[in-house]
Amino acid sequence: MRFSKFQISNLKFEISVFSDNYCNMTYQRFEDLPVWNEAIRLAERVYALSAAKRFDGYYSLKDQLERAAVSVSCNIAEGFERGTTAELLNFIYIARGSAGEVRSILLLSERMAAFQNLKSEISDLKSIAESCSRQLRAWADSLQNSKIKGAKLLNDRTRREFEQEARALNMKKRLFDMLPEWHPLRVEARKRQESD
Repeated sequence: MRFSKFQISNLKFEISVFSDNYCNMTYQRFEDLPVWNEAIRLAERVYALSAAKRFDGYYSLKDQLERAAVSVSCNIAEGFERGTTAELLNFIYIARGSAGEVRSILLLSERMAAFQNLKSEISDLKSIAESCSRQLRAWADSLQNSKIKGAKLLNDRTRREFEQEARALNMKKRLFDMLPEWHPLRVEARKRQESD
């Protein structure tokens, strides 16, 4: 069974996720987000690749590749700091688009004779960019259904309502964990998990 929740606290956007083993992860800073760290790794590796002499005659390609790579982490950070779920989603999609742009430029580079000796490095970078895209897509999917509209729009009443829902979700999880393995709800949950 998978539970997801998003939490607002002290007017900072916090993201909590219950994974299949019910581990609770909360992020108060974009620097702690795994996807942001993956995007930074992408940008670092792109800059290392574009420093190769092979890129000397391809200034516009090099510049576009570097700018797209930096855009992934910057849009994640900007969206995280904005304070509303709608704005965060918008920036997640922009970041995902930038990761796609990086992949497209790498695919072009891979086909060019000038970069044939960099195929291994290009392949590694495409994998990192794909990882960023997958993580951003999963994050966006989980936010789409969130009732929380963001820290900017939170007031005492909505905060209390959300906290009540979170307590109810935690209680439901604890009760589920107490059920014996043969209980119909557990059996149904296993069947759903196997079909996914």
